[in-house]
Amino acid sequence: MLKPILQVLYGSQTGSAQDTAHRVARQARRKQIQVQVLPLDSYNVANLISETLVVFVCATTGQGDPPDNMKNFWRFIFKKSLPLGSLSQLDCAVLGLGDSSYAKFNFVAKKLYKRLVQLGASMLLPVGLADDQHHLGADAVIYPWLTALWDKFYALYPCFSDVIPLSEYEPLPPTYKFHFLEKKEVCIPNTSLDQSFPTQSRPSPCRLLSNLRITEASHFQDVRLIEFDITGTNIAFTAGDVVMMYPQNSPEDVEQFRQLLSLDLEAIFTLQPTHSTAGVTYDTIPQPCTMLYLVENILDISSVPRRSFFELLSTFATNELEREKLLEFSSPADQEELHSYCNRPRRTILEVLADFPHTTAELRVDYLLDLFPEIQPRSFSIASSLQSHPHRLQILVAVVWYKTKLFKPRRGLCSTWLASLDPIQGETYVPLWVKKGTLKFPKDKDIPVIMVGPGTGVAPFRSALQERIPEGKHINVLFFGCRSESKDFYFRSEWEKAEKMGHLTLYTSFSRDQQEKVYVQHRVLENAKLLWDLIASKNGCFYIAGNAKQMPASVCDALSKVFQQEGGLSSEDAIQMLAIMEKSGRLQCETWS
Repeated sequence: MLKPILQVLYGSQTGSAQDTAHRVARQARRKQIQVQVLPLDSYNVANLISETLVVFVCATTGQGDPPDNMKNFWRFIFKKSLPLGSLSQLDCAVLGLGDSSYAKFNFVAKKLYKRLVQLGASMLLPVGLADDQHHLGADAVIYPWLTALWDKFYALYPCFSDVIPLSEYEPLPPTYKFHFLEKKEVCIPNTSLDQSFPTQSRPSPCRLLSNLRITEASHFQDVRLIEFDITGTNIAFTAGDVVMMYPQNSPEDVEQFRQLLSLDLEAIFTLQPTHSTAGVTYDTIPQPCTMLYLVENILDISSVPRRSFFELLSTFATNELEREKLLEFSSPADQEELHSYCNRPRRTILEVLADFPHTTAELRVDYLLDLFPEIQPRSFSIASSLQSHPHRLQILVAVVWYKTKLFKPRRGLCSTWLASLDPIQGETYVPLWVKKGTLKFPKDKDIPVIMVGPGTGVAPFRSALQERIPEGKHINVLFFGCRSESKDFYFRSEWEKAEKMGHLTLYTSFSRDQQEKVYVQHRVLENAKLLWDLIASKNGCFYIAGNAKQMPASVCDALSKVFQQEGGLSSEDAIQMLAIMEKSGRLQCETWS
């Protein structure tokens, strides 16, 4: 029997599926299996018909959407013209990474699994549904799923049974080789990329115009309204779209990383793949590149490490105590210990490196791209419209800052970086690109729009109102909630002005301004008569934006009660009505965790 090439194809939005796909590939290489790992949209999907062995690792984004780097594949695989038996030669498996706090938990993996079966593929095992909400995280599903996968593989290809695997205690060869250049011979390319078509690989540098704190000074939460000048960038957007950007590591973190690994940040290098199945070269890294650029812009050194990081780090350990601890953290049997050390206190990669100094001293430059994850782009709902603010783009950013048992407060990489930018200190440019969001607003001006946006969830609705009101679309209802009327009532004067002009009906809930907490879902229920009339009689659309924890489910539950109370529907019929509204686009959510 011919030994197959294993294709590991992934769709990843935040890096988790990418990390898991590379973990599968590393396990394959240790088993002496030839493997290639690629994002789904970098794989020539026409080759799928001749593949024999594929593992798909897919995340789910938004409201059941595929990640950006698998959207072309997604459109292709669901073409009705594909013959139903076209993948009958394919043995494959699907592993999904999701979060059960979202309504469409692991929707992409489930749907892909069904479609592959429909096209005739043989599934090696049931679809794996990893859940970030599990108390041990996604690994609670990933580890047993991978164990079952390799059992199936050896049953399918007994010719591998006699192959001696590589030791788990030795590092695999690096994926890329760093080739260092003489500084005097090198001209570093300009990393300000072509602005003609702003995309993830070619963002447009936009000048920061203002960075204003809009919460009251004594309030615990620092929230910023940040404005960019997009003149001449060809960036265009409509209400509901999102802006994307790559954050940078702080100078303090960069310097600590340099010291820990004894790096020369002025060194200049190019990257060379070490084997033909290395996959795509990092398109975010200019070549040649400086070590400073790599550490500042590419390596996510302030993130909480995944278990795969400890697995890799353990292979470099020569100090017995450190090696023993790293192997413990790598073991599926000791996931509780890893969570206590790493996930619960949100310990960063930098802090882990400092805790294992002997092992850190052993790290070689060639392994930087294998060990450390890439910084992932961040998305923000656009909070302005081009009608109200021509050539401008505004976002609403809550600066992430919280305490754990660790002495140093935890900080969000992107929000802290953005908050640190000060246009008064000199011209500052942030590379941006825009993509379509999940929220779509009706073109018909007679269709009412009901928006529920507590906290920074109000951002896309500000954009919508700034767009709708000048267009004569005046049947707008906004439910806004925050902690205190005096401390975090975002855009109060704008809402009051629109309300005074008859263009907006506003309902507010200030949860901490009275003894009994009041939230947006309470206001929805209090205004049941109005909402039933707008939805049932006037074909109104209902939108929810904000934190994914309890709010969206609580609002939908309140809306279900509105249908029962005012429409006389049974509980089952009310739930069915919500489902019909969602399917037709009259109920839309944009949530984040």
